[in-house]
Amino acid sequence: MKRWSAQRLILTLLVCAASVAGAMVLSMVLGSTGIGWPTLGIREFRLESALNAALIGAALAAAGVAYQAVLRNPLADPYLLGVSSGASLMAYAWQLPVFASMVRAMGILAPLSQQSVAFAGALAAVGIVLGLAGRRGRLEPVTLLLVGVIVNAVNGSLFLLINALVEQLPGNGGPMGFLVGGIQMIKSEQRWAAFGLIAIGWIVLLQISGQLNVASLDDGEAESLGVRIHRLRWLALIAASLMTAGAVAISGPIGFVGLLCPHVGRLIVGTDQRRLLPVATAIGAILLMAADALSRYLSAENLLANLLPVGVLTGLLGGPFFLWLLFRAKAKG
Repeated sequence: MKRWSAQRLILTLLVCAASVAGAMVLSMVLGSTGIGWPTLGIREFRLESALNAALIGAALAAAGVAYQAVLRNPLADPYLLGVSSGASLMAYAWQLPVFASMVRAMGILAPLSQQSVAFAGALAAVGIVLGLAGRRGRLEPVTLLLVGVIVNAVNGSLFLLINALVEQLPGNGGPMGFLVGGIQMIKSEQRWAAFGLIAIGWIVLLQISGQLNVASLDDGEAESLGVRIHRLRWLALIAASLMTAGAVAISGPIGFVGLLCPHVGRLIVGTDQRRLLPVATAIGAILLMAADALSRYLSAENLLANLLPVGVLTGLLGGPFFLWLLFRAKAKG
């Protein structure tokens, strides 16, 4: 393994930051008013939308790198451990009439309260998965995946049960607003809170990125190289889940970003996690900004009746890519 110097890290980060900044400028040119540099009022709206998209895409892509490394599964996704379903379930349940008086009492803090509840639901789901899958301080990748699938299924069933029992809930476009994620206009406090959580998780992943290079090895081989593999799994999964929860709390579930971007990053810089983490993070930010700009442009051209959530566009892109990965793995096998 080549030595990873501070200079090489800084250079990689600068290139990634410049790429994201260039993509942000291009995304502001394309919007609901057509193609061209926006006027002052529209410029602020597009900049806020681009910043939110970049933050969410970067978080999901970086989390995908960690999940795929520690779970030893190239098809792993940040939502495997129930983060998305837990956040969506709690955010939807917060709309129940029983909580209406609490929401009114909070006044201007009402939107922030829903994001907080969604974040708590995401962390609760991850906590249940890690608690059930962990045994004597060890985390087995296969057990994690199985428990994550079960928790996702239970959360989905509870979501549908609430939807069946309560005919109409206010706001957010009905149940579809919680099932398909999108770039929402949020308050600056919400963005900074999400940014803080995502930044903490990303720094932790960057610190252990060198150790993630041996996470794909057998446990015995990893231990022989001086890596405490079970401690590494706990640390990486907690950091990645924290990032995913912060992103889902302000956007809802946006699929395939965490699956797609790490693979695109490997095609560019290889499998070294120290390079892959910042590159995949930048790709995630660029991808979601492009999807958001394309969604606005399609609505401007009257090609769509309503503004298309970016989760639909990433699903249309990620679905075929997922199938391609399956066929590729089958061919290699």
